[in-house]
Amino acid sequence: MPLTPLDIHNKEFSKGFRGYDEDEVNEFLDQVIKDYEMIIREKKELEEKLNDMNSRLGHFTTIEETLNKSIVIAQEAGDEVKRNAQKEAKLIIKEAEKNADRIINESLSKARKIALEIEELKKQSKVFRNRFKMLIEAQLDMLNNDDWDHLLEYEVDSTELKSALKEEEDSLA
Repeated sequence: MPLTPLDIHNKEFSKGFRGYDEDEVNEFLDQVIKDYEMIIREKKELEEKLNDMNSRLGHFTTIEETLNKSIVIAQEAGDEVKRNAQKEAKLIIKEAEKNADRIINESLSKARKIALEIEELKKQSKVFRNRFKMLIEAQLDMLNNDDWDHLLEYEVDSTELKSALKEEEDSLA
């Protein structure tokens, strides 16, 4: 067990023949007591500082651990967001590709349908043209027929016509 300043102060030495000078020993012991008390105070202050520093170090260590955990969590969250964004981007691309394929297929189908309709209209126009040509040719044939000339050869007396019209009116009245 270490000595205390009180132990040093209360220490009694036995007196011997031709021993040390008591005043010198007491003066030396007083100096030792002062120095020992000062060392004990300094030791206590240093221990308090050490405890304070250890406490602060513990606090900063806790903060550091918390920050490290926060950084790891933030990195994981960032990675998760990145993975989700990539998944979503892939889904959007797939959906866009499906829509593009659908639009292309619909367009090709419409183009085929229109091409078929155009071919049908061409056939119908040929048929119409042929029928119209035949109609016009038939009408020309009628115009070129000699029957028209015979009609012009007939002479009708206007008095006969007037009397026929009058008879017709009388019968209607």
